[in-house]
Amino acid sequence: MTQQVPLLNLTGITKAFPGCVANDDIDLIIQPGEIHALLGENGAGKSTLVKIIYGILKADKGTIEWNGEQVSIDNPSIARQLGIAMVFQHFSLFDALTVVENIALGMENSVDLTELEKRILEISTNYGLPLDPKRHVYTLSVGERQRIEIIRCLLQSPRLLVMDEPTSVLTPQEVEKLFATLRRLSTEGVSILYISHKLDEIRVLCQTATILRLGKRVSDADPRKETARSLAAMMMGKELQSPARPPKVTHVDKARLEVKDLSLEAIDDFGVDLKNVALHVNAGEILGIAGVAGNGQNELLDALSGERSCDSSNSITMDGNPCATLAPDARRRLGFGCVPEERLGHGAVPDMSLAENTYLTAYAQMNLTNNGMIQTAARDEFSDRIIREYRVKCTDRQASAASLSGGNLQKFIVGREILQNPGVLVVSQPTWGVDAGAAAAIQEALIALAENGSAVLVISQDLDELMQISNRICAICAGVVSESIPTEQATVEQIGLLMGGATNQASVL
Repeated sequence: MTQQVPLLNLTGITKAFPGCVANDDIDLIIQPGEIHALLGENGAGKSTLVKIIYGILKADKGTIEWNGEQVSIDNPSIARQLGIAMVFQHFSLFDALTVVENIALGMENSVDLTELEKRILEISTNYGLPLDPKRHVYTLSVGERQRIEIIRCLLQSPRLLVMDEPTSVLTPQEVEKLFATLRRLSTEGVSILYISHKLDEIRVLCQTATILRLGKRVSDADPRKETARSLAAMMMGKELQSPARPPKVTHVDKARLEVKDLSLEAIDDFGVDLKNVALHVNAGEILGIAGVAGNGQNELLDALSGERSCDSSNSITMDGNPCATLAPDARRRLGFGCVPEERLGHGAVPDMSLAENTYLTAYAQMNLTNNGMIQTAARDEFSDRIIREYRVKCTDRQASAASLSGGNLQKFIVGREILQNPGVLVVSQPTWGVDAGAAAAIQEALIALAENGSAVLVISQDLDELMQISNRICAICAGVVSESIPTEQATVEQIGLLMGGATNQASVL
């Protein structure tokens, strides 16, 4: 029987950066029509390897064979000509352009925008990823931006589709539709190289898994025969410890964050108006807010953080202090901390060093300024503490934020905020794109912060995460926040109804 020729065969791939060997003699074989997982902790070398496959980086050593012939993939254009498409974890989009304009920029040849709009609508409808081609990117949520990247790849009719955390900001229903699409592509002979930290997804979708650790290929496995815990152990080299559920709150009489009758009009036609939002978070408590992307989460975060000012100062109070009209800096001086969902550009300035990014939000709380002068020693000491305690893999504090993998940058941003010991912390998508071990560590840190008396508000599309770490849970739909339910009394089905627009507890119990 003739042995099948692999679609892609990597042999001895090695890539080093100053102070770091990202890929160390890695072999990888992907067969035609195979859905192949690439697993590893943040910083294990996954992103470097797929960038080599897509022509963004050049390997120092090793060979690449495509359909049995050795090739040199010197740039993404050559990769696309071969039939390789890639969905990136970090979006490569221009905010000021529309969806169709962004997609047109990625096409090899000039296209008619009207025809392209029709194709986008057709594919987005067929694949369950609704998207308006005429909307400007700056008006879109993170989940909607992810859809652009997926649709842009599907328009190329690829032979190998590389997907780096494609479901991080999709709802469970959207994930199911995407998986149906991927399985159909697989039966048509399209190969898929799939990177995800959601190990249950890997077990359901993928036929083969290659595991990387510290830049080396350490194992291959059939994920259908493994458990999520055994896959995590292969990635980490040790057993995964799950975070303990938060204890029952005893500080019920002390609300540290209160929102009353908060209404806020969207700043553009594609935004979502907030409508009479009312919620509170007690000392020692984690309140979870679930919701489908684009239902007002960004507007709520902007209002809470001070990026948008409200008409009534009493609509938001922290520790009894009215703050709805205060700027972000003034709120931080009251003990407010914030982790936005968009890491690069919002949570951190890409071209600034980690030390400089530390200063941007911690200078007041951590006394990093004296008489108008930056206290560089104190800043650097705090930066090093974040890197050390949150196990951020980087060269040192002078590394730029953009040079970190997505998961490591997330650990840095979360650590920067938590280690300031805020009285109120608002976190959006806390473990998006973070490996299992780091996700558990972040969740433990949020629980510990609450146990020390802080009020923690977590906005997430990951219902499993919210059910794991929250004391109470509610949902946001079309700018309306539902009543909360004690998590021990809630079910996924009930929260799903709230996400769909039911606005009170009685209607779902």
